[in-house]
Amino acid sequence: MNKEEYKAKANQRIDEISAKINELKAKKESVKQDGKDEYEESINELETKKADLQSKYDDLMNATDEKWEEAKNAFSSAADSFKDGFSKISSLF
Repeated sequence: MNKEEYKAKANQRIDEISAKINELKAKKESVKQDGKDEYEESINELETKKADLQSKYDDLMNATDEKWEEAKNAFSSAADSFKDGFSKISSLF
């Protein structure tokens, strides 16, 4: 996959994560009362991770050839970290 394809896929990944977070926010009312605080805390953690991911995406978009692999790996690692967060929040239903 070339740089432009990777950048497009990275942008798509951010959009998917944003949509998933918005979906989880909408489902907040269906969470059991005793889990709402933990649910909100988890959403806040996801929002923080999303901001970090956006920063990594910006670095990726501006990376020089010398820094490309480093920026790509940082973005991939940040994007992969959402799997655990989504699993954790799903367990609260």
